[in-house]
Amino acid sequence: MDRPPFLPMLIGTGFGSGFSPVAPGTAGALLAAGTWYLLSFLLSGGALWWTTLVLIAVFTPAGVWAADRLEPFWGEDPSRVVVDEMAGVWISLLAAPAGHAGYGLAAFALFRFFDIFKPLGIRRMEKLPGGWGVMTDDILAGIYGLVILAAFRWITG
Repeated sequence: MDRPPFLPMLIGTGFGSGFSPVAPGTAGALLAAGTWYLLSFLLSGGALWWTTLVLIAVFTPAGVWAADRLEPFWGEDPSRVVVDEMAGVWISLLAAPAGHAGYGLAAFALFRFFDIFKPLGIRRMEKLPGGWGVMTDDILAGIYGLVILAAFRWITG
């Protein structure tokens, strides 16, 4: 069998985190959350928010592109493709204050909950063709995590 092209593999596997032998989706989400947390020490709150938004805007279409190129080699929605988890957790992290480990962990946990159990129409998103099906279920899981975390922050003041 041919090897997949390097750039789609690099992007799709979340810089290799998708090759984790245990829970590759969690590994990809942890990489993204860890990156956000490290950036929170380097950037102001507003700059971190905008940087996270740019990461989402770049990696979402890049993930669709990469998944479309990897599926012929690895099959439909391969577990090694974790760029979708990265984009999804970054969406949830938009509601977390910069550098706040507790809210960061809550954003991560909320995203993983919705990503794993796929309630409220998330599973339906997987039926979209190709890379869109790979990415959109995690985008919706991230949006649900964002909404819940933002609502919690608003309620608790």
